[in-house]
Amino acid sequence: MSALEGGFVFPGISTRVVFGSGTLAGVAAEVQRLGRHRALVLSTPGQAEDAEALAAALGDVSAGVFAEAEMHTPVAVTERAVAAYRAAGADCVVALGGGSTIGLGKAIVTRTGADHVAVPTTYAGSEMTDILGETEGGYKTTRRDASIRPETVVYDVDLTLGLPTAMTVNSALNAIAHGIEALYAPDANPVVGMMAHDGVRAFRDGLPRVVESADDRVARAEVLYGAWLCSTALGYTTMSLHHKLAHVLGGSFGLPHAETHAILLPHTAGFNAAATDRLGGIARIFGGSVGGGLWDFAQTLGAPLRLADLGLTEADLDRAAGIAVQNSYANPRPFGEDDIRALLQAAWEGARPE
Repeated sequence: MSALEGGFVFPGISTRVVFGSGTLAGVAAEVQRLGRHRALVLSTPGQAEDAEALAAALGDVSAGVFAEAEMHTPVAVTERAVAAYRAAGADCVVALGGGSTIGLGKAIVTRTGADHVAVPTTYAGSEMTDILGETEGGYKTTRRDASIRPETVVYDVDLTLGLPTAMTVNSALNAIAHGIEALYAPDANPVVGMMAHDGVRAFRDGLPRVVESADDRVARAEVLYGAWLCSTALGYTTMSLHHKLAHVLGGSFGLPHAETHAILLPHTAGFNAAATDRLGGIARIFGGSVGGGLWDFAQTLGAPLRLADLGLTEADLDRAAGIAVQNSYANPRPFGEDDIRALLQAAWEGARPE
């Protein structure tokens, strides 16, 4: 039976998207379009200056800045942010940054009912999803709900021109992982599939040009377009093995989010390619091999290839594999703890998947 004969459900895309260059200037109008009037601007400490500039540009629409977003969305940080949101009399949030800041925006939204305008400055792709991962007590928990999804996403190519090469590459590979998982998800559909393939292809074509010339505006636009497509694809399908492992390594071992995704991707995609024909298009995009092709692509870009280089010890691998199989989740290829342990060993060593 073909995928079409089996039927599918396409839920539609609910988030408003504004894409282009110079679109940051329209954020105030997007807040007002939602019927909101007091936006708390969010960022990490490293982007505080940019957040302050955006708040100043918002004028009367600004309710101030909270610049304490952290990786993996710690609950303690969220609690401080919610207190700041309420003290400022805000009625919405504007998240300026990557996955850490947009994740904080989502966490505030779930606790306050606020509207959320996301302004991504990396390619990581949290902005189009209904997924919230939060860390507390050494564990990362993930939940999904339509209310978590930002109401509006403003993509501004200009904001990516100064993105350092390492962050560019790692967040882009993170986004590619979103697209690939969407292809073999149990609730995959043809629309999401087309978006995922086109998004991955945009990364393949645009990312090497960005690495060669960071201020190549045309290539930056192509890569940002790929980020939107892959983020959207994941936002309307079920997460599987790749994201589960990334959450385990990030939430329980403190590994950096984008780099962890980048290293795991060839191994998780190659593992699942052996059990599904849905990754044939990815194999063709990367020269005939899913795992090996993705590993080669990452290597040419100068991406990290070894979990060992992120500070994970070989002794940690047993515990990580054990945590990863504590709960069941959808995946095209069945696996046990030994399978996960072997996959993590290869990723820890940086071995090229066959």
